[in-house]
Amino acid sequence: MVTYLCWVLFLLCNCYFFVGSLNDEGIALLLFKQSIQQDPDGSLSNWDYSDENPCSWSGITCSSAKVISVSIPESGLVGIVPSVLGSLSSLKDIDLRDNRLHGTLPVELFDASSLQSLVLFGNSLSGSVPSEVGKLKDLQTLDLSENLFNGSIPISILQCNRLKILDFGHNNFTGSLPVGFGSSLIMLEKLNLSYNQFSGSIPSDVGHLSGLQETADFSHNDFSGPIPPSLGNLPEKVYIDLTYNNLSGPIPQSDALVNRGPTAFIGNPGLCGPPLRNACSNSSIPATLPYLPVTATYSPPTLDGKNMVRSNKRKSLNRATVIAIVVGDIVGISLIGLVLFYYYSKVVSCKSEAEGGSLERALKGDECLCFRKDGSEAPSEIGERFGFVPLDLQVDFNIDKLLKSSAYVLGKSGIGIVYKVVLEDGVTLAVRRLGDGDLQRFKEFQTEIEVIGKLKHPNIVTLRAYYWSLAEKLLIYDYITNGDLFAAIHGNVGTSTSFSPMPWPVRLKIMKGMARGLVYIHEFSPKKYVHGNLKPNNILLGLDMEPYISDFGLGRLTNMTGVLPSSQSNQMAAEIQPDQPSDVSATLNGNPGSIYQAPEAPKFRKPSQKWDVYSYGVILLEMITGKSPIVLVGVSEMDLVRWVRLSIEEKKPLSDVFDPFLAQEPERKEEMIAVLKIALACVQTNAERRPPMRHVLEALDRLATTT
Repeated sequence: MVTYLCWVLFLLCNCYFFVGSLNDEGIALLLFKQSIQQDPDGSLSNWDYSDENPCSWSGITCSSAKVISVSIPESGLVGIVPSVLGSLSSLKDIDLRDNRLHGTLPVELFDASSLQSLVLFGNSLSGSVPSEVGKLKDLQTLDLSENLFNGSIPISILQCNRLKILDFGHNNFTGSLPVGFGSSLIMLEKLNLSYNQFSGSIPSDVGHLSGLQETADFSHNDFSGPIPPSLGNLPEKVYIDLTYNNLSGPIPQSDALVNRGPTAFIGNPGLCGPPLRNACSNSSIPATLPYLPVTATYSPPTLDGKNMVRSNKRKSLNRATVIAIVVGDIVGISLIGLVLFYYYSKVVSCKSEAEGGSLERALKGDECLCFRKDGSEAPSEIGERFGFVPLDLQVDFNIDKLLKSSAYVLGKSGIGIVYKVVLEDGVTLAVRRLGDGDLQRFKEFQTEIEVIGKLKHPNIVTLRAYYWSLAEKLLIYDYITNGDLFAAIHGNVGTSTSFSPMPWPVRLKIMKGMARGLVYIHEFSPKKYVHGNLKPNNILLGLDMEPYISDFGLGRLTNMTGVLPSSQSNQMAAEIQPDQPSDVSATLNGNPGSIYQAPEAPKFRKPSQKWDVYSYGVILLEMITGKSPIVLVGVSEMDLVRWVRLSIEEKKPLSDVFDPFLAQEPERKEEMIAVLKIALACVQTNAERRPPMRHVLEALDRLATTT
């Protein structure tokens, strides 16, 4: 409070002439503005002393003339988080994410006792979290991820027992988790502690976090000791990530843990048991396992003083036993020889295969999937750089089965080829072969692909497995059978296939499914990811017309493998889709890929969730109007967003804007108008005015049509 008074006195001394017009909360916010050294986007430019209150200022929301929200994300602000924000008595939300703020969190900030959401991720803040955080009894969201915070988590955080989102990922936190962590924060819906230096054991009461909905991420820390069996009490839908710690002992085979794939546990050399391949030794078996009776042929050891000696009943090995041992050795050596001969023959025959038909033959010449050693690599690295890695327990095929299966080329682009692969048992997969990149960023590739593999959602294409070698990088997905959304809206361009426009309920179903998938990516993926290249070609349709978002994370993976797309606008043009080229939309005049790109995207290197919102809005307009992303107006071309806006400005009848096919469903007109309004909100030029995908989904769910 002393600091706050000093700031007030400073401002009064310099600006005494306007105190009479601006209220106290406005003065406090001007002090915040004073703490900002750089404001490249002019986000605070209309914060002016001449106003009576700050309620009309950018980023400020009021209720009953009291400030309840300060939201200035992704604006390049350089400065500190000022203590004066703690003086706003009605403040509920602070969102300063993705700026360039530095310094520590002031203790006075936590005087804002009404605070419900504190979002500061993506800055350069440092120091420890003050123990005063426990004063925020109503706090529901605390996101400090992607900063430089250090020190341990204060035990007072357990007093914030209404927390729903706790995200400390990608910092430098140390120490152990407070005792009672799981028992106190029972309302948590999301927990992310990844990429820190937490140590000690994972609390045994984490199983009390029954409200978790998506991810419990403990990965990339120094947690040690056994995995607490109570983790198995978490809801089945929660993805538990324990990778890259120092955990040891058997993996508990119970409830939520029993069906986890190996990628949830890798990077813990001391762990053993399913789903990992290293079996547990007798010393690793917990004492709680039932007693296993010995057979009559085995004489257990007996104690003789301090030494363990064998019973006199087994004084020596008989002749039959010796013969059996020798025969066993010969058989074992023979088997090893056969295995070596088998792999040698595969390598020799790999390049001599000339027939077509299988995936192995499709990748012919030096593109064949062979295990080859690069002399520049250390022997210890060879094992981890070559291999086929399944990402869930349902994967019942291996690389040999995959290579020998029937394969058909679906699409080709500057970043690789997509194949439709049919296994012997009839299972169909989509295999994306990344281009001929030769960079060896395996660790980054592995970490990124494991994050992508964790995303399990009904509206996101599932990545089932991957393969990495110096010559080949393959991504193996579920195959989606009913084409892509572009073809569903416009038909298969350049083919004679008959085209039936989708009825309104089907379109609305697709809109909602896409929104659900994006909400999951934005809010429940480990790092609140962004798709970054959403367009109709990336939306695949199942047999029941359920939408699946594809190619999430593909841009990052291609960068890590050294693949250089032919052009940025075509960076992710090859989509996993059945029996047609992936660049269907390229048959339009020009390349419409940029039509789906947010206006601010070329100015920033780091993609924003608001980019996805804009792309989603363009897709909605495309589905409502039935028009291509580039509209021909007379002899000139106009992008779809501009055409819709112009049509509204010119007060054209809605029948001229909506897809003519939808005129057959006049009873749906109100829903169509509602979706048009949602789409226009999504494509606003000002990114901050676009709604988050969560709000878009809520608005769509309120529409009456059953989907």
